[in-house]
Amino acid sequence: MRRLALSSPVWKGEGSATLAKRRERLPEYLVSPRRAVSVEFIRSVFERDHPGVADPRLVEAYAREVLKYDDSVPTGTYVDMVSRLPLLDPARIPVPTLLIHGEYDGAARPEDILPFFAALPNPDRQYVILPGCAHHNILEKNRALLFDALRAFFSAPAPVYRG
Repeated sequence: MRRLALSSPVWKGEGSATLAKRRERLPEYLVSPRRAVSVEFIRSVFERDHPGVADPRLVEAYAREVLKYDDSVPTGTYVDMVSRLPLLDPARIPVPTLLIHGEYDGAARPEDILPFFAALPNPDRQYVILPGCAHHNILEKNRALLFDALRAFFSAPAPVYRG
């Protein structure tokens, strides 16, 4: 791998009200390897952090497509986020890294991500905050900002001078 981009990463989960709520349901997640999803659940994913970040038509189309294939999803990511963090050690990521964070992201908080960013050993690193975005920025109204940040990072020239 030559370059790495992480969108909405959660390192330790510090300061996240979203993860605090999920932590309350950990016993439930541990009982079953899957959790039910519905149109209402999918809508809530896009409304939970900041209403209006996603086009309702896109959300409805996304929900229809997701539910064509399954009515449940694995609980593993929720279990990991509330009981096993941190899963990543930034010191072990040697490649240039881009961290992308939505302004309204309720799961990935700046106070959690900035220490991760500071611990990355490669000086070729960037931290981008996407204004008007939340946690699922790839499906939100301002997703063009995400695509632009990714394009810029992955097409950046290699440094000519390293010192």
